[in-house]
Amino acid sequence: MANQKLTLVDVTLRDGSHSMKHQFTEEQVRATARGLDQAGVPYFDISHGDGLGGSSLQYGFSLHDELKLIEAAKEECKQAKLSVLLLPGIGLKDDLRDAVKAGAEMVRVATHVTEADVAKQHVELSRELGLKTAGFLMMGHMAPTSVLVEQAKKFAEYGAEIVYLVDSAGALLPFEVTEKIKALKNELSIEIGFHGHNNLSLAMANTLAAVEAGATYVDGSLRALGAGSGNTQTEVMVAVFERYGYETGINLYDVMDVANNVVASYMPRPQEITGGSLILGYSGVYSSFLLHASEAAKQFNVDERDILVELGKRQAVGGQEDMIKEVAAELSVRS
Repeated sequence: MANQKLTLVDVTLRDGSHSMKHQFTEEQVRATARGLDQAGVPYFDISHGDGLGGSSLQYGFSLHDELKLIEAAKEECKQAKLSVLLLPGIGLKDDLRDAVKAGAEMVRVATHVTEADVAKQHVELSRELGLKTAGFLMMGHMAPTSVLVEQAKKFAEYGAEIVYLVDSAGALLPFEVTEKIKALKNELSIEIGFHGHNNLSLAMANTLAAVEAGATYVDGSLRALGAGSGNTQTEVMVAVFERYGYETGINLYDVMDVANNVVASYMPRPQEITGGSLILGYSGVYSSFLLHASEAAKQFNVDERDILVELGKRQAVGGQEDMIKEVAAELSVRS
């Protein structure tokens, strides 16, 4: 659909926090924010990988206070707007108020795909604070389309302006994305978004399928830096959408420069599809579980793939990170 306007939200400084073990420095944040702003990226996420308030023993402590990093990123921006992620129960309403004071102008309120009702007060507060507000339905592969639509309608009722299908495990196939996005588009009057992970090497294909089915907000990460095998790669999206005739307002060369000259310099490893991350997509396990599973595998001398397959059987979701070591210990005893 030539000339359709898409809004790209870059998640390098939030989803990428998982791969960085939440150790972003202020210098890295400033350089990335400055590059995204200069490239014309309209919104970018910045917070702990698990959202506001995520810095903790369970999810991993951040190197720096996320509010200071939001302030630093804000100082580097002339046109880009800052977005934050909020998972009710991890992040509190006061965390959102503080993020706004620090410079946030958009929030994605995230819940499991069947639990939108826990987000009502957070969505309402977001609208009161004047934020661009999105509902983020995570682990979208774990619910039939009818349930996804039902939950998305709740977000719309609460006041969300956008609702996202979130492929947290990188488990969806393109035809499934098409079906789900079309259903959301047909049943809701608000805008539809898609957030993909590349565990089955389908992030770009799934993002394109989402756009062709009616999504107008899409997420990406520079050099694919993100949980698991990473996200849909921002600079690749810009190139592909330009070839298709979609309008993003982002300069391809500039976004490539920040990816290759800034982000590549601090990435701990390339975002490859490894044995563990492939199993995330295959088994439908939350992408941020990968590093935890790898560490548990070493501690208990078991195969991380076995841990992830078992977690998939148990339908583990975000917030159940404690289950990873429990599963590893059980597998160790069995062997």
